[in-house]
Amino acid sequence: MKIIIVGDGKVGATLTEQLSKEGHDLTVIDRRPQALQSLQETYDVRCVCGNGAAMGALEEAGAGEADLLIAATSADEINLLCCITASKMGSASTIARVRNTDYAQQLDLLKDELGLSMTINPERTAAREIYHILRAPSSVNRDFFAGGKVELVELHIPQNSAIVGQPLSKLYKKSGAKVLICAVTRGDEVVIPSGDFVVAAGDNIHVTAQPQDMAVLLRYLGIKTPRIQAVTILGGSRIAYYLATRLMSTGVRVKIIEKEYETCRHLSQLLPGALIIHGDATQKVLLDEEGLRDADALVSLMNFDETNAIVSMYAMQQGLPKVIAKIDRIDYMNIFKKMDVQTFISPKRLICNHVLRYVRAMTASSGSSFNTMYQLVGGRVEALEFTASPATKYLNVPFKDAPVRSGVLIACILRRQKVIIATGNDCIQDGDTVILVTTSEMQVSDLNDIFQ
Repeated sequence: MKIIIVGDGKVGATLTEQLSKEGHDLTVIDRRPQALQSLQETYDVRCVCGNGAAMGALEEAGAGEADLLIAATSADEINLLCCITASKMGSASTIARVRNTDYAQQLDLLKDELGLSMTINPERTAAREIYHILRAPSSVNRDFFAGGKVELVELHIPQNSAIVGQPLSKLYKKSGAKVLICAVTRGDEVVIPSGDFVVAAGDNIHVTAQPQDMAVLLRYLGIKTPRIQAVTILGGSRIAYYLATRLMSTGVRVKIIEKEYETCRHLSQLLPGALIIHGDATQKVLLDEEGLRDADALVSLMNFDETNAIVSMYAMQQGLPKVIAKIDRIDYMNIFKKMDVQTFISPKRLICNHVLRYVRAMTASSGSSFNTMYQLVGGRVEALEFTASPATKYLNVPFKDAPVRSGVLIACILRRQKVIIATGNDCIQDGDTVILVTTSEMQVSDLNDIFQ
């Protein structure tokens, strides 16, 4: 596909990296010549230096023939103008990053007139992800498939867990839960396991199951599922505002610690039900005075990854049941894990996932319809959802007899509202929702891609 990215900031650079890996024809527009030079030295992309909202720059980038334009500058208005202009020039689809919620109602009303295919809000998306994790605090990460009927949950295995030293085949029999462990992270190694894989303490496992079966598995593993009633948020960002709004709507007590006085005053007006503390959240004395130990969860949303890591480590030493940290640099992920910070959120990575889902759906053939995608383990593993069609290959053929590619794990099938944890005797039927897990190198964009 021919794709134009306007803006080479955090989100734009992440999109360029991922879409370049997938072999798309990329053109990047940015005002900064040094940033573009660095980009060209790293990736096989075409660069245009200029204002992405101006017709001259868009014409030079080939907006009239583009399959997709993604406007990801720091200014909402420029992003919207980019998309409107590109759409009028002939771009097939446009995506705009829009952070200001004041525009939400107008965008819903004028989406077609503005030529917008999709809008993305990194802060709101991050807040929603954090909220889902806090609703199931025993998980490291949590994603949903098939309209919420199937969960994909990442769990950290402690020393005393019943699964340690046991092959997965015994886990399925002993736990009584209809689940499938579809990926295991051990240090820097990622494994898509078979039934004879033996789990070790310290592993992170990615489990697919229905919510009721997930609860059975957690009880068997001895993993507690405490209810979160009080959350401390460090940093008064937009993510903090969106998250606090969601949490308070469900009766959770929220405390926000923010260094800037004007931000505190503004938050106190927007969130009258929250306790807003003016102070430096990196100071141990302040955290102790504000009763950090009494919180059920801490969410560190400050500006620097290093600060979030250090404060998160201190919170874990104080015995908080759940600690979540925001990171911007994905290459810090393994460092965080080695410091026992298991749960972290990357807003730019979440937005990249949303865009990739859209791109994969655009490139899917008639073999299936592409529904959704989640990237796991820093983008090294993908979980994907498709709906089978009459053009899907090997319909009604048991998986043990079908030429499924090595490295593909079919996790489960949703058939007429019934969830089936897939085995070798199961098959795909027309209309099935199929959830599968594979390595990101395979670049599966259609259900037929899983077959040799």
